[in-house]
Amino acid sequence: ERRAQALTLDRNLLRDLLGHAELRELLDLEAIDEVFEELQALNEDSHAAHEDALHDLVRRLGDLRTDEIQKRSTGEAFEALSDLEASRRLVEVRIAGESRWIVSEEAGLYRDALGVVPPPGLPTAYLNESTRPLEQLVTRFARTHTPFTTSEVAQRYGLRAQQVEPILRRLQEKRYLESGAFLPNGQESEWCTPEILRRIRRRSLAKLRGAVEP
Repeated sequence: ERRAQALTLDRNLLRDLLGHAELRELLDLEAIDEVFEELQALNEDSHAAHEDALHDLVRRLGDLRTDEIQKRSTGEAFEALSDLEASRRLVEVRIAGESRWIVSEEAGLYRDALGVVPPPGLPTAYLNESTRPLEQLVTRFARTHTPFTTSEVAQRYGLRAQQVEPILRRLQEKRYLESGAFLPNGQESEWCTPEILRRIRRRSLAKLRGAVEP
């Protein structure tokens, strides 16, 4: 009951009352996993069901390996992957030492952010110079993930933590990100968008209220 009441408090007040680890003891791990599956389209209801949906999935989530696409699509949509490649709507590139699929119109973005070599034959419009390209990738990573560490996003893109940390700090200054102790089993400070954090708090609160209802 105390955990449920604490989750209804303002986070700044919680920090004053409980210290730095204010949410680590309150958020429900199962609720975090549920929100993660929704954000990452891992629920069966969220799977891409056709060619256009698969293209939209890669555009929304960013670069994905073939096995990651398979987990997020129906059999029919996954079979359309070769058609999307043939029509140049999706292209396969090397990121962090592995093959991943991206939407063709973001080839210039990945080139400017990570030094990815665009495949030949793409329209010039897809190769225009991007503004703050790495910040765009980190921002998308943040809005499609539950609380994450600096090292997690750095490893995803084959970068050093020192390259990513200033971008995360800048997003925090813009109030797009919050930092704190969020994961129940975490060992270091994590990052999360305020909206995703609210979703997790609401889900955790519902589970706690359901647990004390009897």
